[in-house]
Formats: sequence, C-alpha cells, structure tokens
Amino acid sequence: MYSHEMIESIKKVEATRQDRIGADLRRMTADEKEQLLRQYHPDFVEDGFQSLQVGPNRGDKVPHELAELLQAESRLARMKGPEGMESFEAVLVAPDYETDVLVIGGGGAGASAAIEAHEGHADVMIVTKLRMGDANTMMAEGGIQAADKEHDSPAIHYLDAFGGGHYTNRPELLYKLVTEGPECVKWLNDLGVMFDKDADGTMVTTHGGGTSRKRMHAAKDYSGAEIMRVLRDEVMNRDIPIVDFTVAIELILDDQGKAAGAVLMNLETQEILIAKAKTVIIATGGAGRLHYQNFPTSNHYGATADGLILGYRAGAQLLYADTLQYHPTGVAYPSQIFGALVTEKVRSLGAQLVNRDGTAFMNPLETRDVSAASIIRECRTRKKGIGAAEGEGVWLDTPMIEMIHGEGTIEARIPGMLRMFGKYDIDIRKDPILVYPTLHYQNGGLKINAEGLTDIDRLFVAGEAVGGIHGRNRLMGNSLLDIIVFGRNAGRNAAALSKSVQTGRLTLDHVKRFASELEKAGIHPEKVSPLLLPTYTHGREHD
Repeated sequence: MYSHEMIESIKKVEATRQDRIGADLRRMTADEKEQLLRQYHPDFVEDGFQSLQVGPNRGDKVPHELAELLQAESRLARMKGPEGMESFEAVLVAPDYETDVLVIGGGGAGASAAIEAHEGHADVMIVTKLRMGDANTMMAEGGIQAADKEHDSPAIHYLDAFGGGHYTNRPELLYKLVTEGPECVKWLNDLGVMFDKDADGTMVTTHGGGTSRKRMHAAKDYSGAEIMRVLRDEVMNRDIPIVDFTVAIELILDDQGKAAGAVLMNLETQEILIAKAKTVIIATGGAGRLHYQNFPTSNHYGATADGLILGYRAGAQLLYADTLQYHPTGVAYPSQIFGALVTEKVRSLGAQLVNRDGTAFMNPLETRDVSAASIIRECRTRKKGIGAAEGEGVWLDTPMIEMIHGEGTIEARIPGMLRMFGKYDIDIRKDPILVYPTLHYQNGGLKINAEGLTDIDRLFVAGEAVGGIHGRNRLMGNSLLDIIVFGRNAGRNAAALSKSVQTGRLTLDHVKRFASELEKAGIHPEKVSPLLLPTYTHGREHD
C-alpha cells in the first residue's frame, strides 16, 4: 500500500522511535504560537476572505465560500421569481405544522433541545435535512470534557478553554459551558451512554490538546456516535415528532419581527411546507462541506452552514465567522478516506507527530490551531512532508502507543481507528499513519446570549451554529459538551417562553428586505442559498 518514498521514511521513523519515547518536547511560548499562526494558519490567509456588503455584519470579513451564500438569492425567490414571493406568503395562513418549539436540526444539539423542551411540557417538533442523527455529532470521536474529578474544577476548565480560545470566548457562554459540564455528563451517563470506566465504575479520563487536567470522558473512540445513539433513542422513546429529509429554506417572522416558524422543503419531492411555531431553535451544525480554501473536511454530508444563512437573512448577527478549526490530523493517505478524522485521542495516548526524517517537530498536545499550523509549516516551508496521492502529510506515529502502554491498548482504546485503517491493510499497531489538517469545526456562528437567544426574539441557537463559546479556537472535547449544555439550555428556555407567546401575522418581509439590500449594494447573485447539499460532480461547482 505504501509508496517507496513512504517506506523509506517509515524506516527513519522506526529508527528514531525508541529515542523519542519519554523525550520532553518543549511547548511553544505564547509569542512563538502567535507568530506561527499568523504565518501558517488558514485563518490568516488574506485572500481566503472578503468583506460582507449587506446584513448586520456589513464590513466584517468571512470566507469567500460563506460570503457567496450569505449574500445569495433566496431559494424562494428563485423558485417563484421576484414577483412571486406573495404566493408563498399566501400559504402562511394555513400552516402544515403547528408547534410550540420548532427544532431545526437532528444532531446532538437538536436532540438535547427537543428532549428538554418536551420535559418542559411543550409541544416540540424536529425537522432535519437528512435522517435523525446524520450530523457531526455522530462523527465526533475523542470524547467530552467535564471537570468532575477531585484534581480538577470548572475554574481550571474555564482557564484552559479561555487560553485555548485566545481569550476571545464570550465569558458568560464559557462560564455556562464549564459549570454545567459535570451535570451534563452525569445526565448522559444516566440516560445510558456507555463511557469508558474502571472496574470500580469510575470514569476514565485523559488529556486533550491544551488541557492542564485529565477531563476527557470517552466511549472508546466513537464517543459522538454513542452519545447520538442514546439521544436519538430518547427522542424516539418520547414520541417527539421527527420530519426527516426535509430542510428549512427560510425562517418565518411575525409582523412584530419575532421568530414564528420556518418554510420547509421536502428534499425528495421538492414540496414546500409551512411550520408555524411559538419559538424556533436553530441546531443545523457546521460548514465543513463548503471546503474553505479547498481543504478536505471531516464533516458529514449536510454540513453547509444553513443555519448561519437563515439566521443572517432574518437579521441575526454573526460572531467570529472568520475563524475555522482545521483539525491537525485528518487522513492524508489512503485517498479513499482522505480528510477523515483521526481523533486527537491518538495523540493523547502518546502518538507523536514526526516528519519524513523521523523527527518530532512539536509537542503532541499543543492546541489544535497551533498543531495544524505546525504541520502546514513542516510541509510547505521546511519541505519535510511525505508525498501522497492527494498532496502530502506528516506521520502520526501510532506504534508508540503500545510501546508506552502495552500490547492491546490500541484495540481497547481506539478500535475505530484500528478498523478504519485496517480496511486498507494498514495496521496502526505496526505502522504510522499519514495525516494533514482537515476542515473540522465552525468556531464562529450566530451570536447568542446566555439564554441561547439571538438578536431576534424567540429565535434560539444551539451547537456548532453558535459563535463565541470557544472564542477563536476550540479545545478537544468541548464541542460534544457544548451541544449538550446549550442544546438543553435552548430547549428549556424555548419551552418556558412558548407558554406566554402570542404569535402575530406570519410574514416573509425580511426576505424581501434582504433582496432589496442586495440590489442597493449592486450585488446580483448567481447562487441561491441555503446550499442544502454539496455537489461533487466533476466539472461542476456547488449547486
């Protein structure tokens, strides 16, 4: 499977392995990190961004791919023409669905929100683009952070995450994340999530990049899939209605400018449906399938920033939309799984990142942005990468794990990784694996307050569509935590608020106003949004 170049490089990795075990790899200073990021991290590639010309974030820079969709034509207008919006408004008076809480998105955040809204005795409905559980939650591997051990505390967790986010996290959101973390992990455990535990039932915890304490709780290396399994079962056991293969293509506001539902489209039949709601929760996830700067992605097929577009067109403000997380260890070889995630847990267990000469060029537990930038520097400037069919990469020296912890550790702790590479005749217990940064997480998103509300009354957001929780860089394990903390938070608050809501006349005036803004700015978009699904047909751009 490996090329001659790879085989020769692996020999050098093997020759240096014994000397590298136990070696104290120096952490970078703050100044070194800052310089590295500005030179090599994709967030600082100036020609990868442009300034928005319309909307609440006018003048702010965002990736070109996102700007095109934020400033695109509404799918409704494209379907009926500029004079045809009134035909859609005519059907708003006879909605197909009516509910107290409308949850848009069927991943971990959406499921958590629906469960808590139901617990709050509200009528709740989930609408999801694909199937319930088809989300980035399902693909999360390494674990969920929570400061629930004697040697740890939410205060220490706060400091770790605040530093990791370059001190740009919204304090009120980060406070909620870390203080409610232990209770949320207990909630998941009580629901039936099978976390790794010692013989006496104590949860096993490990380090993650940027953490000063072992607070990562995992279920082998398929933590997200296990959490999603349990949440999906809980939603179904409660008989919460799920409308799948149906996507929100516009929010509906009432004549007071408050969230009042969504225009839906069945992906199979193209049928337009109207959902009226007293409160709305956006839980649509990330943007990896936009492939910013042509990076591969670890994201699921439907991660196309839909929630950001819907919220922005309705008038909700974005926060930190110019910052993305590129996971340092995406698969660089074999090409069949190019861009797939190699969990940070591999490095937590002792695997080192090494170059073509077998030299470890960074501490394996630096934060993700620093690690990604280090790999890019090693390949582009130092010319120490290893070539592969899709580009190049560096080695993640997985055999070190069993040299440190003993035979059987890989199968016991990261069986998903063992199986994924084993399908292509690569035994990670014997050979290192080739990795390169992959587009992984949307650090920025819609701005919310501590209750989960946007600038638009009755519009809540939870999960990866939120901006500000993690600042400008997220630590491992805090995303699975935030979908639970802020999903539950949005569900509780939306249910409580719905009890006193009197919805006004439903309108799509905001869609027409946004179209007028585009016209005044001289923007005549060719694209429509939200994107819904990416297109990978040869020779074609996204639809």
